Amino acid sequence: MKIVVYAICKNESGFVDRWMDSMQEADRVIVLDTGSTDDTVQKLRSRGARVYEEQFSPWRFDTARNRSLELVDDDADLCVCTDLDEYFLPGWRAELERVWSPGVTQVRYPYVWSFRADGSDGVTFWYEKIHARHGYKWTHPVHEVLSWIGEGTPGKTVDAPGMRLEHHPDPAKSRGQYLPLLELSVREDPDDDRNTHYLGREYFYYRRWDDCIRTLKKHLAMPNALWADERAASMRYIASSYSHKGQPDEAVRWYLRAAAEAPHLREPLTDLALELYYQKDWHGVLFAAGRALRITKRPRTYICEADAWGSLPWDLMAVAYYNIGRNTLALEYALQALELDPGNERLQNNVRLLRELEDAAALPPVFRDSNQLPGENAE
Repeated sequence: MKIVVYAICKNESGFVDRWMDSMQEADRVIVLDTGSTDDTVQKLRSRGARVYEEQFSPWRFDTARNRSLELVDDDADLCVCTDLDEYFLPGWRAELERVWSPGVTQVRYPYVWSFRADGSDGVTFWYEKIHARHGYKWTHPVHEVLSWIGEGTPGKTVDAPGMRLEHHPDPAKSRGQYLPLLELSVREDPDDDRNTHYLGREYFYYRRWDDCIRTLKKHLAMPNALWADERAASMRYIASSYSHKGQPDEAVRWYLRAAAEAPHLREPLTDLALELYYQKDWHGVLFAAGRALRITKRPRTYICEADAWGSLPWDLMAVAYYNIGRNTLALEYALQALELDPGNERLQNNVRLLRELEDAAALPPVFRDSNQLPGENAE
């Protein structure tokens, strides 16, 4: 089979060598540079990429990606679309060859979009940017997606669990163009529920709470907004916006709605537990975080967030049990939290305190009375 990698880029010199190292398993690498002013183009060519240079005004991601797809060899079996701040772990081609067969037109694979401070996986979901050469185009000015434009229906989509694409972006790179492009996308296709959700989320990132609430309530009212995971995410952003506006009761109401909308997700329950933690509703925290921890199947979608699947719900349980005087249970949950985040100094201190309290509670009464416990003032 013939595999061609294609990408768009601009001023990404620092990523070239790592990216090209990763893409050497392809038969060809094609890059459309959209206006670099550094040495990105020269470095890519020196590493063997076929590079084209074009600029687009006004800028749209779908226009640039469709142009880059046009540059791919007509006889390619599979096209692999990546960005230069991403790379595959070695062996990805062998996994593609293992799962591919005639009639396959799209491949799903694990994508690590972000990493935690300790280097462990953060937001992880399954991506679908490997596709057949013909029958697809990119749509939407930003958060562009592949759309089928071929005759009939697309062929099979297969999973490639042995692949792993990692995203290591430049933190200094601005995403300032996203908001106006999302607003344009919604104007162009006001019935597209996905981009309405993304626009509301973008308003949240800009701390435009009222715009976020208004837009995401519109998303929830759309007849085609049926995906429970994304509906729950809209409700969570609405809830957090109300919390930032100083309306905690509204925040709790919307978190509860989110949890009911997608009872298979940890994220709404973890968010609810955190909101109740701020309100010092310890029994509420135990309910919400406890329900979150009963969910053990991690979803494949981008809705899945690292905090909900890390130490946070265990930590919240420990704090809540401590605050109602159940130190033995608090220690059990604190140890679980620390196991998931062993470098966290606060969690280490929590475990140390709870162990001291447990040790003191095990002493005979005479020793408990005569020894100062942690947190007590010396007389």
